[in-house]
Amino acid sequence: MFEKILIANRGEIALRVVRAAREMGIATVAVHSTADSDAMHVRMADESVCIGPPSGAQSYLSVPAIIAACEVTGAEAIHPGYGFLSENAGFVQVVEDHDLTFIGPTAEHIRIMGDKITAKDTMKKLGVPCVPGSDGGVATLEEAKRLGEDMGYPVIIKATAGGGGRGMKVAQNAGEMEKAFLTARAEGKSNFGNDEVYIEKYLTTPRHIEIQVFGDGKGRAVHLGERDCSLQRRHQKVFEEAPGPAISAEERAAIGKVCSDAVARINYTGAGTIEFLYENGEFYFIEMNTRLQVEHPVTEAIFGVDLVREQIRVASGMEMSFQQEDLTINGHSIEVRINAEKLPNFAPCPGRITQYHAPGGLGVRMDSALYDGYSIPPYYDSLIGKLIVHGRDRPEALARLNRALGELIVDGVDTTVPLFHALLQEEDVLTGNYNIHWLEHWLETNLGDG
Repeated sequence: MFEKILIANRGEIALRVVRAAREMGIATVAVHSTADSDAMHVRMADESVCIGPPSGAQSYLSVPAIIAACEVTGAEAIHPGYGFLSENAGFVQVVEDHDLTFIGPTAEHIRIMGDKITAKDTMKKLGVPCVPGSDGGVATLEEAKRLGEDMGYPVIIKATAGGGGRGMKVAQNAGEMEKAFLTARAEGKSNFGNDEVYIEKYLTTPRHIEIQVFGDGKGRAVHLGERDCSLQRRHQKVFEEAPGPAISAEERAAIGKVCSDAVARINYTGAGTIEFLYENGEFYFIEMNTRLQVEHPVTEAIFGVDLVREQIRVASGMEMSFQQEDLTINGHSIEVRINAEKLPNFAPCPGRITQYHAPGGLGVRMDSALYDGYSIPPYYDSLIGKLIVHGRDRPEALARLNRALGELIVDGVDTTVPLFHALLQEEDVLTGNYNIHWLEHWLETNLGDG
């Protein structure tokens, strides 16, 4: 087992890793920019190293600075959290070249799954169902139009290296193809340095279902059920729950086995999430995230496992502490993402926290790095906390979420808490009758957010 690990991240996820490591008796090193010198993860870790100025590119994305921090502190392994360098194959290679351990999958697996076309081709070969679409990259507008006619509109054009909703454009008909195709290519080039795109059939009312998998890197893997992440704004998840309200036990077992078998065959190491669109009883693969997800706590709640602890164990060479038959769903869990944003336009709202009180009680978990007097810096993502609830069933979880939201106090900045108060008054949310377009339609109608 490692004696010391470095956490190459910030905010609530860095604090999450510190907590897991501390329970395991492992010392931690926090890295931080000058803007984060008073951050909670810096206060809680055993050691800290300043790695650069506020800009993420000069600090949290600076590979030389992170490697140097390992060398000066004697850290043996690096946990990347999510975002930043967590899915950067080049970074993983550098880590390995310096005789350090990356707490996550291999550079090869990150590289394969980071390219959407390669990932889709790999999953097809592994027996995972995929959305109908182009066999590879689409180079010309003429080819794109032909594929649109062959598949039938609507279609979606996606940047091969895209993510986070960028580089994705829908063409409802042939007349919209040119603008969608050229815009997706331009966004791919500007955001990811790669203008290659591919085309898929656009499903009209799907749900976003993702399967949590975990592998030991030696040909053994398990799945930990699914999460429904269909309530999204501009492809960004805001409300996640497990198990999914629209998935039967038989469907869960079948698609879960497909996914665990697939990652076992490629000797995948650590946590991963295979994401699908689900419509009319069919699953269609869209991408695999080779890291810990923001919404991992809902899976932890219903299975009673610590996924970060398991990541560290497996990376150190230990066996997984559970097998598939050990994993039984207990109750229902929901997570809402609390962002420092001003409604109705969701504009980032950094600033000083004048009062903070986290909700508590049975079945309530608040993952946040906030504290009274903390100043939220303007340089990073606006996520400031995740409120997770667990109940014996979905109605109890919803009631607990409503109660916990009423207890949460975040004064000094605007947050998205009012959004969740409003959503919990909607019958479709209470019954689980929603798809990936539901929230955007609701926002446009109720908040004018188009």
